[in-house]
Amino acid sequence: MSETVSGRSGALRPRWLRRAATALAAALFTPALTPLSASPAHAATPQPALVRTDAGWVRGETTAEGRQFLGIPYAQPPVGDLRWTAPRPVRPWPGVREADGFGDRCVQSASWDPGYEQPSHTEDCLDLNVYAPQGSARRPVMVWLHGGGLTAGAGEDIVPDAFARRTGTVVVTVNYRLGAMGFLATSDLDAESGDGVSGNYGMLDQQAALRWVRANIGRFGGDPGRVTIAGESAGGRSVCTQLASPTGKGLFRAGIVQSGAYGDCAARPHEAAVAQGRTFLARLDCADVACLRDRSAEEILAAQAGLTWGPVVGGAFLPVQPARAYADGAAAGVPVLNGANQDEGRLFSFARFDGAGAPLTAERYPAVMRAEFGDRALARYPLSAYPSPTLAHATAQGDQGFACPALRLNQALAGRGPVYAYEFADRTSPPFASLRALDTDFDFGATHVNEVQYLFRHFGLESPLNAEQRRLARQMTDYWGSFIRDGVPRAAGQPAIPAGGTRVLTFRTAAQGGNTLSTAVHGEHQCGLWDNLADSVAVGVNG
Repeated sequence: MSETVSGRSGALRPRWLRRAATALAAALFTPALTPLSASPAHAATPQPALVRTDAGWVRGETTAEGRQFLGIPYAQPPVGDLRWTAPRPVRPWPGVREADGFGDRCVQSASWDPGYEQPSHTEDCLDLNVYAPQGSARRPVMVWLHGGGLTAGAGEDIVPDAFARRTGTVVVTVNYRLGAMGFLATSDLDAESGDGVSGNYGMLDQQAALRWVRANIGRFGGDPGRVTIAGESAGGRSVCTQLASPTGKGLFRAGIVQSGAYGDCAARPHEAAVAQGRTFLARLDCADVACLRDRSAEEILAAQAGLTWGPVVGGAFLPVQPARAYADGAAAGVPVLNGANQDEGRLFSFARFDGAGAPLTAERYPAVMRAEFGDRALARYPLSAYPSPTLAHATAQGDQGFACPALRLNQALAGRGPVYAYEFADRTSPPFASLRALDTDFDFGATHVNEVQYLFRHFGLESPLNAEQRRLARQMTDYWGSFIRDGVPRAAGQPAIPAGGTRVLTFRTAAQGGNTLSTAVHGEHQCGLWDNLADSVAVGVNG
C-alpha cells in the first residue's frame, strides 16, 4: 500500500519525497501558494451570502474577511460528447445551490503538494470561487489563473480572502481543463472546430470564466468593467497568452504576470501539436477522437505522460505567436505588471539533483552545463563563484528560463501599453508549504513560487513570515491592490514603479535594503548571453 500524507499539514514520508522530486523535475509545476497574516474582521454590517447568478441562486458563507462563494459552475461539465469541445454556458439550476465547498480539481495526475498526493479523475470541474469583502461598493476584480504547468493545480490552491479585504477588491479563482483534456490537438478535432485549429480548450475555459465574471460579478459587488487577469507560473503564462488572443479583448483591462514569461510565452505550432496528437492516439490504440471519448480519465492521464501540453497557435483564439502579436500591436493594449523571482531555478535544480538524492558534483558540473546550455554559459557560471554545483546550475537555469524572458517580455509589451517590472528578491523568504514539509536545509532563496505566500494563503495555511517579511507582504499586497484598482502599482512610502519596463522594482525586506528601483537586473542575470542565444534559436526556427 502506498504511503500518504496525514492531513494537509502532516509529516511527509520518504516515498512521497521520491515522488515529489520526480514530479518537480519533470515539468514547470507550481501550485500557487501563499499567506498573509490574518487581519481584523471587517467592521461593515455583514451582507447575506446569497446571490442570484444568471444560472440560479448560490449561497456562500460569511467569514471574518468577508463573503466567499466556492465551487460555482461557470460552464457545462465537459464530459461525454462535450469532451474536447469549447465550453458551453452552464445550465440553470432550480432553488438555491450551496456554494460552501470547492469543486473537484480538473483531471490531473498525483501532485507533489501535500494533501493532493492522489490524482483527480473528475471531468466535471469547470468551477470558480468568489471572495468578496463586505460592503456595497462597486469593487475592481482580480481573476486568478492557477499554476501547475498546465497539467495540475486548481483555483483552490490560493485563498485570497485577506488579500481581497485589504485591497478592497473582489477575487475570483478559476479551474480550467489541463493536460490532454485541455490541450489535445488532432486532425479530427481540427475538423470539428470552427476555425480548423484544435487544442486550446483550457484557454477557452479561462475566457468562459471571464465571460461569467462580466455577466455576474456585479451581483457580488464587483465592477465588470475593471477586471484584471493574474496568475503565477503556468497561470502567468496563461495571462501572456490571453493578452495576445483577439477573442479575449474586452474581457479584462489589465494583466499581472508572475514568473510566467518562460519560453517567451510561445505557443505550440499547430503542425507539431497535431503530430503529438497522433502519438497520443497511438498510445491509446485509437484511430479517431470517437475512440478517445470512450477512454477513461485514468487512461488519458497515463497516455499524456511525457508529452508537452499548452496553447496552440493558429485559428481564431491565437492567430499568431504572442511575441508577434505584441510586436505587431495586435495584443491587448492594457497595463501589465510583470516580474520574476531572483532565484527561480533553485526549486527545479533541487528537485533534479539534491531532492532526488543525487546532488550535482563538481566533477559532473561542466558536462551537465555544456550539454544543457553550452560552453559560453559554462564560462559565465564558473563553479568557483557559487556555494555548490547545484546552486550554480540553478542560477543558470533561473536566468535562462525565467529572469531574462521576463525582461524581454517587458520590452515587447512596452510598445503597446504601460508595463511595470518587478523582481521578488527576498532570499530569506521561507520555502513555500510543500518545500517546508521536506525538512531540508537546502538554500531555496527567492525561488519559484515563493512570492505567492506574500500575497495569499495556501489552503488556509499561514506562512512562517517574520515581522519584516510580514511588512514586505503588506507592501506587495498594496502594490498589487493599487494596480488592480487603478492600473498603476503604488504603495505608501515606497518607490513608484515607472512605466516602460526598463527600471525594475526589487522587493526585499528592510534588513536587505528595502524595495529599490534597479537598472542592473539585466546584467545580474547574464541576459546579454541568454538574449543572444534566444535570438539564435528564433532565427533557427523562423528562418
